[in-house]
Formats: sequence, C-alpha cells, structure tokens
Amino acid sequence: MSTTAERMRAWRGPAILSFGFRPFFLGAAIWAAVAMALWIPALTGALDLPTRFDAASWHAHEFLFGYLSAVIAGFLLTAVPNWTGQLPIVGWPLGGLFALWLGGRAAVLFSTGLPPLAVALADLAMPVALTGFLAREIVAGKNWRNLIVLALLGVFTLSNAVFHIEAAQSVYAAQGYGLRTGLGVALMMIAVIGGRIVPSFTRNWLVRQNPGRLPVPPMQRFDKIALLALLAALVAWIAAPSTRVTAALLLAAGALHLVRLARWAGDRALAEPLLWILHLGYLFLPLGALMIAAGILLPGLLASAAALHLWMAGAIGLMTMAVMTRATLGHSGQALHAGRGTVALYAALVTAVAARFAAGLLPEQASTLYAISGVTWCAGYAGFAMIYGRALVCPRSER
Repeated sequence: MSTTAERMRAWRGPAILSFGFRPFFLGAAIWAAVAMALWIPALTGALDLPTRFDAASWHAHEFLFGYLSAVIAGFLLTAVPNWTGQLPIVGWPLGGLFALWLGGRAAVLFSTGLPPLAVALADLAMPVALTGFLAREIVAGKNWRNLIVLALLGVFTLSNAVFHIEAAQSVYAAQGYGLRTGLGVALMMIAVIGGRIVPSFTRNWLVRQNPGRLPVPPMQRFDKIALLALLAALVAWIAAPSTRVTAALLLAAGALHLVRLARWAGDRALAEPLLWILHLGYLFLPLGALMIAAGILLPGLLASAAALHLWMAGAIGLMTMAVMTRATLGHSGQALHAGRGTVALYAALVTAVAARFAAGLLPEQASTLYAISGVTWCAGYAGFAMIYGRALVCPRSER
C-alpha cells in the first residue's frame, strides 16, 4: 500500500476501524455523556461509584485523561499520516488501540477491587502505545517540526501517571500536580495546534466567502512570545498555584492570547459556526487565565473550581467538540458547514460552561446551576453521538 486512501480501501472489516478519528471520536463523546451522567448522582450522594478515586478526582480524571486522551488519539491518528506522509493505523491494530482505551476506562471506574498499579498500567497502556506509534512515524517521516506535539503527549502521559500515584497515596488528586500538569499540557496543545488550525481554517473560508481582512499568518514572532508567556504562566501555576507571581504571569499570558485571537479575524467568520466555535473555544484559554489570576489576587471573588472550568469545560470542551465535528464532516465526505443540529450541540456546551461558571458566582443557586450544566453537557455529547454516529460507523456509500 502506497497511500492512506489505498490502505483504507483495502480494509474489509467494520468501517469504524478504517480511520483513527472514527472509533475514538465516537467513544470520547459517548464517554463524556456517560461519565457526566454518573457524576451528577455521585455528586449528590445518590450513587457510590466503585472506584478507588474520590468522586471529584474520578470526575476530573475521566474528563482530562479519559475523554481528552481519546480525542487526542483520534486527532493525531488522523493528522499525523498527513504530516509525515506515513501510512495510518487501520483495522484490527486500530481496534486494539481503542480496546486499550476502553480497558483503561473500565479499570479506573471499577478500581475498588484492583491493585492501584494494575489500574495505572491499564489506564496508561493506550497513551503509551500511541506515543510510541507517533514517535516511530515522526522519526520515519523526518517530520521534526511536530516533535513538540510528541513531547507534549509524553508529558501528558506522565502527568496521568502522577495522578495515579497521588490517588494511591490518598492525596486529593483533583487538586494535585498530576491534574495541573495534564491540564497545562492540554492548554499548550490547544495553543500550539489551535494556533495553526484556527487562523488557517478561517483564512481558507474567508478567501472563498468574504474577501477582505485575513488572519495574520500563524507562528510569527508575536505568536512565539505569546506561547512562551503561556508556558511560563502554566509552569508557575503547576508549581505554585496561589502566588502573586503566578497571578501576574497568568494575567500577562491571558492578555497576550486575547490579542493573538483578535489577530485571526474571527469577527469576519461569524456566518459559519464551524469557524466561530473554534474562536470561541480558544477564547476560553485566555479567559480562564485571567479569571484564575483574579481568584488569586482577590480571594473570595470566585470559587477556584469555577474559574478552572473555563479551561476544562470551556477551552478543552469547546475546542475538542469543534475539532470532532469539523473532522468528521470533512473525512466522511460531507460539506464543511454546520447544520442546525451541530449548532444545537455547540449551544448546549456553551450553556454548560456558562452555568458551571455561574455556580461559582452564585453559591445559593449552585445546585440548580450544577444540574443545568450537567444536563446540557450530556445533551451536547449524546447529541454528537446521535448526529455524527452514522458517519463514524458507516462507509461513505451507506450513509
């Protein structure tokens, strides 16, 4: 086989195993909805989850290292063959990688009766295998430009291991080094990869639809300064999350990334939801930095968890949903345009983020706002599985 298309056509098994984004995007969406549906009764005490983790740590872990690891796998298994010119993983090897991810979810959820080391090994198996595959492809294709993505994935995997160590030591892992490091890496991935695709996709659309002012080309000197500022702020936040120095660095990084986003001409692409959701998702990266800094400098102004969810549910949730919908449409041969159903998914997730943030400002209404946030979150991801499931499971000829 000499091309990606030839390898995909040669596969005669289930269509869902014909491309990396198919099983992982569908699995990620279903798990995001199921995990939230379990978390809501666990939060109220109505359900006792069979996991060694405390409920809050399980919730945080399964979003960051469960859901997000699947989205990262689906994205990279689809993108890396294009970056390197190497052939993609298809068929049963892809199915095996997905089975490792499923095994990790089951091991963590039902970890009460399992040794902590066994749970950690089961959960880390997929990201370790994925890192190894990507390293081989990047080296074979001499695609040195994307070594930064490989390095970020490696640190993300190590942060998951730290999370397991902290949980095994009865540390409140939801506020530990593992979670902060994993979140920091995820935000750097958004800043690096989003900094390539958001202005690129916006430029391509504007050239065809709305000639005029275009996004500034990515990775200019200003972008590099903004990325270094964000890296410094995140390292400080991981090491010392409550100091004034950290707050100052977060303020600087937030301001720089607001300017960076403004340079991408998102205001001229409001007619296409596939584009404005990318810009809106990226907006939550600097907003989260600014709100976390405000919480440090003005204690009592805002619950730290509410500000943190601007990064978790806002930046990560919206950006990944944006990438999953766009990639599924494009790779399944459909027009790159968001229909009403897709817009409803975006609206559900925006509502979930807004309600969760508002719960930190209005503690007397927190229980109601938590419920609204959880229900709309489930609706968004269950809706993705319903609207895009057929495109992910069926060959193009059968849709």
